[in-house]
Amino acid sequence: MMEAEVKEPNRAVTRSQLVATSSARGTVRRVLRKLLLSEYFVLYLSIVYFLALWPFIPRIASPQNLGNIFSNMWPLLAIAIGQTFVLIIAGIDLSQPSIMALVSVIGAALMTSQLDPVLFEKSPLWGIVFTEAGGPLAGAFLAAPVAIMVMLLVGALIGWFNGTAVARLKMPPFMVTLVGMMFFSALAIYLVKSENIIHLPESYVLLGQGQIAFIPYSFFIVGALAIAAQWLLSRTVLGRWFYAVGANVRTATVSGVPVTRVIVTAYILSGVFAAIGAVFYSARLAAGRPTLGATLLLDVVGATVIGGTSLFGGKGKIMWTVFGVLFFVLLDNSLNLLNLSYFWVQIVKGSVILLAAALDVARTRLLARG
Repeated sequence: MMEAEVKEPNRAVTRSQLVATSSARGTVRRVLRKLLLSEYFVLYLSIVYFLALWPFIPRIASPQNLGNIFSNMWPLLAIAIGQTFVLIIAGIDLSQPSIMALVSVIGAALMTSQLDPVLFEKSPLWGIVFTEAGGPLAGAFLAAPVAIMVMLLVGALIGWFNGTAVARLKMPPFMVTLVGMMFFSALAIYLVKSENIIHLPESYVLLGQGQIAFIPYSFFIVGALAIAAQWLLSRTVLGRWFYAVGANVRTATVSGVPVTRVIVTAYILSGVFAAIGAVFYSARLAAGRPTLGATLLLDVVGATVIGGTSLFGGKGKIMWTVFGVLFFVLLDNSLNLLNLSYFWVQIVKGSVILLAAALDVARTRLLARG
């Protein structure tokens, strides 16, 4: 009897412990689920990543390094905004780096004030577009604005070409934009024979290098464009059409959505935003470079996907892309501070993108379960 009386309280304690443990596990799961599905998940991840690295890399919190992170965000964000539109409609644009290279060369060729004939006399543009005295806009008051408009127009035309091939010819987006990346990259190199075009107007260079109280000009311009892009997606009929096409193109067609026009518009926006990114990068470098953007494709797609825009289409926000760009720039900055080899940097970036894709699948499943 005594033994039975002693064992019963122990069983009661054991049951209460199991209930408490089960309750604690349930609470942890709910917190993790809520965190994973939060719109600010990548922002929280960026903060945790930064704080975790701070003791090991004190330089990461230096004012100069924080300034570099902040200024590096905005040109990349401009390109990622364009990629967001395309991913929302369940497409992809691999040609953005080649658009950057080509428009960089074209814009610089128009407004440069001086060229070395030894370097450029074999260019097919020599004597037609530019000479030793520079391009057709050399020294003009509106050289920079006119050249930028031409750059944006070229980006829009390439985007229109990609969108038309995808929407009207029913070609796979991956194949169309991959070929575009190869063709336009090669064209940029051919036009200037692999040479950089320098001697650009000071007003143009200021776009990439100018600051107001330590805040780069790109922050104000790209920030305004990001707000406009988010308004387009969330407040307009066109924005709803983007999501409808990405969620289910057949349903969108039956519902009366002009699918072809929506797809073409998304690729045009992608081309225009790639050209905007080229403006800031080439202005920062003070040169038109035929290889501009050659290493940025992984960063652009990675930042957009990490932010939460789905590779399967129908889901994405510009705010998420901002967080994704912040995390990716922070990741890139920390890897450089660690002095890792180039191949290790690429391995880490690729792994992070793969993890982001896996998280996207996990979040989609959790939302489907309610």
